[in-house]
Amino acid sequence: MPRDTINDLQAFVAVAREQSFTKAATKLGVSQSALSHTVRGLEAQLGLRLLTRTTRSVAPTPAGERLLMTMGPLLDEIEAGLAALSEFRERPAGTIRITAGEHAAHTVLWPALERLLPDYPDIKVEIDINNGLTDIVAGRYDAGVRLGEQVAKDMVAVRIGPDTRMAVVGAPSYLASRSQPKTPEDLTAHDCIGLRMQSGGLLTWEFEKGGREVNVKVEGRLVFNTSLMALEAAVAGYGLAYLLEDRVQACVADGRLVGVLEDWCPPFSGYHLYYPSRRQPTPAFSLLVDALRYRG
Repeated sequence: MPRDTINDLQAFVAVAREQSFTKAATKLGVSQSALSHTVRGLEAQLGLRLLTRTTRSVAPTPAGERLLMTMGPLLDEIEAGLAALSEFRERPAGTIRITAGEHAAHTVLWPALERLLPDYPDIKVEIDINNGLTDIVAGRYDAGVRLGEQVAKDMVAVRIGPDTRMAVVGAPSYLASRSQPKTPEDLTAHDCIGLRMQSGGLLTWEFEKGGREVNVKVEGRLVFNTSLMALEAAVAGYGLAYLLEDRVQACVADGRLVGVLEDWCPPFSGYHLYYPSRRQPTPAFSLLVDALRYRG
């Protein structure tokens, strides 16, 4: 296959995956006009329209979908195979792309990277902070970080953190004029701080005790899409917050927050690094996995 055709296919796959010439051009490091010209040239070569273009979006045609499904994985394998050759270098090298939630990036990923990167100057890491359940294959990430219960069964999962649990907390000033909830159902009488998920819905407050599971749809005056802001609002006395326990530990320890419903918040599986089972790990990726692996 001519080299130009391979480059054209890479350009098409990037646009089809991003569904945007602008985003694809940024990722490939080329101009939008050059990228558009390349894709049109491929369409002319094949005698097929591969993309449907409107003023607001770009989407693959049926022919484009077929080409994306067949050539996308093959191009990914070629890229991974070339990256794997780095094992023959004296020092591991390459770029690793990871998607992770804000909390995991701060508490697990960054501490490991601080230990690893000084010894391996040729390793580059890109972390995409995303609290949604990202498709790492479609997004062309090398790996993702999520809580163990959220990892798909067809992925390799490596534990990188201890078990954790959720905590319901409120400031003493908030609880001073209200009775503390004794059961999850009591939360309906409280001002609860909501957390908006990447999917658009609100985080459900889930509880369990003695085999009984209770999900509560809480209400309140404040909703945030980051746990850090929810924590700040709780400390300021604006209501109860539902957050990972290690996020609130310092505030509980110094008295700024008080935990409630603790016996309704059992532990669950902590953070895992996950990646496709068919992925051929590079030396750089293997080093990162080893640095992150939980040994507690």
